Amino acid sequence: MSTTFAQLGVPPSIIDALAARDITSPFEIQAATIADTLAGRDVCGRAPTGSGKTLAFGIPLVIKAGRAEPRRPRALILAPTRELAEQITGELRSFAGEVRIGVVYGGVGYGPQTKALRQGVDILVACPGRLEDLLAQNELSLAAVERVVLDEADRMADMGFLPTVRRLLDQTLPDRQTILFSATLDGDVAKLTRDYQRDPVRHEVGEQTPDITAADHVFWQVTRDDRREVTAAAINAVWPAIVFTRTRHGADRLAKQLSKDGVVVAAIHGGRSQNQRTRALDDFARNKVHALIATDVAARGIHVDGVALVVHFDPPEDHKAYVHRSGRTARAGEGGVVLSLLQADQIKDAQRSQKLIGLDEPIGSVDAGALRDLAPGIRPARPVARPETQSAPRERSSESPRNGDRTRRGASPARKSKPQSDGRRSSGGTSDNRRPRPESSSGRNRDASDTRTGGASRTSAQGADGRRGGPSRDARDDARERNDRPGRDRSAGPRTGPAAKPAAGSKSGGAKAADAPRGSGAKARGLKARVGRKQRHEAGVDADGQPNRKARRSHLQFGSGRRD
Repeated sequence: MSTTFAQLGVPPSIIDALAARDITSPFEIQAATIADTLAGRDVCGRAPTGSGKTLAFGIPLVIKAGRAEPRRPRALILAPTRELAEQITGELRSFAGEVRIGVVYGGVGYGPQTKALRQGVDILVACPGRLEDLLAQNELSLAAVERVVLDEADRMADMGFLPTVRRLLDQTLPDRQTILFSATLDGDVAKLTRDYQRDPVRHEVGEQTPDITAADHVFWQVTRDDRREVTAAAINAVWPAIVFTRTRHGADRLAKQLSKDGVVVAAIHGGRSQNQRTRALDDFARNKVHALIATDVAARGIHVDGVALVVHFDPPEDHKAYVHRSGRTARAGEGGVVLSLLQADQIKDAQRSQKLIGLDEPIGSVDAGALRDLAPGIRPARPVARPETQSAPRERSSESPRNGDRTRRGASPARKSKPQSDGRRSSGGTSDNRRPRPESSSGRNRDASDTRTGGASRTSAQGADGRRGGPSRDARDDARERNDRPGRDRSAGPRTGPAAKPAAGSKSGGAKAADAPRGSGAKARGLKARVGRKQRHEAGVDADGQPNRKARRSHLQFGSGRRD
């Protein structure tokens, strides 16, 4: 007879909340650890990704959570990535009831996080970097933390977080309860256990690499130019899929290419904002996109059930990275396919990684039908509605231009022209805020008024330099020409008559001089503020703009010596 949540000491309120999500019986790691955690023991657990560790430590934390004072949480959960921290928070809130769950991580503003801390957080989920920043700003204290959970400790070690983790643990209560979960318990994780846990009870569940043994692994030899086409065929055969690339730029480029092939994708990597990453992950979880195009940041933080296919578009760095990437599929007892696209010079490295992992798979040729046979019925019954013309992903990456990916130079970033009914721009006529494309032998999409050599200026509503309401570039250039003509005494004040009036915004006075208050000495003070002493000496005028022969003679006599 299997163990029930009630037998482990879980209260009815949490059992009912779990039952509402169709969780009626505990997983193996939950049955092994919940009772010891509720008893106050330090727990050291090894379990694979997707085995239910979040509930294993989350249920006891919620049961034993005490009411926290503002900025002084009572329990702390450390996670290596933003996505994992957000997912842990959502999982806990689904059954926490009145227990207040807070989360802090980088990539977003401090405001909402500090506001929640000031109101009081009973259980705080945090990424180490942002938590240390908030501590440095005195936004919270860890002096009241009674229970600490280190989730995926091995990945925090791989990402270089362990020094920060040690500093954070040193700020908690000395007699705290410490729960540690990791896919491996050797190396740096073993040192962490030795230094920060007291007589921990150890629970190991399943094989060390169950994700690898549960999935079907396929290795295809392809050329570099064929990878995109093969990837599109693989996703069309089996999806939802996660496609891994080596770099951020490669992920963005592949996402745009697959979009042109009609595959609905979203890119996710460290160069995207947290809102973009959250939206991409949410679309993927809701089957709004066929595939995520990701860097290794996704291998270390994304926990989405139902992933049918993992594609190694670029080979992983080593066999450990292969395990992390491949672990996104074949989770919680489900099946999945892992596809590696190998070029000729990458085959030996792949075979070496297979030996280290315990695989023995042949390097074959492309066969999309074989993928379909390996994973029948995995795809959702209702496919994503593909648009007639799929454009690049809506999120803008950090490598794209500052004002977004615009197909035309000089376009306003704040407003975009509305497409016509056939989805194409008209070759003639203009919209409210777009200029017609000029005929240019150079092929550059640039208006004649953008050059210094001539051409008509824009309308007064928008200057030629793109700033609304200001003078056009041609108007400013004309003003400079009038003021710089030979024989023009710029310090002698504005000329009389309408022809001598400078353009608005020019440096020779104009609007400012005209707007100066009338009265004794107002024009003289305005002129003195704009014309330096040296210019007045050169022009032979005094501060009032009147001829000053003495100043003129002084300049002629001593000017060359002063310049030297």
